[in-house]
Amino acid sequence: MLLTQSIPLVEERISNACARAGRDRNEVQIIAVTKYVSLETTGLVLQHGLQHIGENRWQDAQAKWEAFGDQGTWHFIGHLQTNKVKDVVGKFAYIHSLDRLSLAKEIDKKAAALGITAQCFIQLNVSGEESKYGLPPEEFAGFIDAIRSLEHIRVVGLMTMAPYEAEPEATRPVFRGLRELRDELNRNKVLGYEVPHLSMGMSNDFEVAIEEGATWIRLGSVLVGKE
Repeated sequence: MLLTQSIPLVEERISNACARAGRDRNEVQIIAVTKYVSLETTGLVLQHGLQHIGENRWQDAQAKWEAFGDQGTWHFIGHLQTNKVKDVVGKFAYIHSLDRLSLAKEIDKKAAALGITAQCFIQLNVSGEESKYGLPPEEFAGFIDAIRSLEHIRVVGLMTMAPYEAEPEATRPVFRGLRELRDELNRNKVLGYEVPHLSMGMSNDFEVAIEEGATWIRLGSVLVGKE
């Protein structure tokens, strides 16, 4: 499907989901996931006004970032190996996959060297699937305590991936669970600042995620297709 066709269709579905949930459409941002498309298509994505680009691996993203890094806001949404932190921090405005203390320390170290603050989402494995990365929810409070002293990391949100379900409604408890963890974090004021965002919802289930409070949705095939 051409971007000129897919963008309006996706936009309509987002608007309808927001209306059902009584939310303002402006509360939801789209990350165009370009990991399966070419350099040329990534350029077209930016030309069509989709300013947030999501990539999973630095090896695959490097050529795209070098070509278009100054044209959009880049989100690292895949599992981040500690030895790739040096390539990602400073280039990607957001890291959606902070899931362990060793990674947090490496991000903080690199951000300190660059004189910046890394904006991070903590990835939680709400569904409990063994194939998914992310902290188990029961380890969340301890992890927050452990990273509070890292001055060059700011937690801007939480992220999760729901299981692929033939019926997207089945994903609702996962998204609701992430929202409840974020809300509890904010109620307890553990970090001393508000954590506003929820990165959840993909091509198969983004409407349910929006109804449950998603502020960032990560859309690949339904939006930019595959090549």
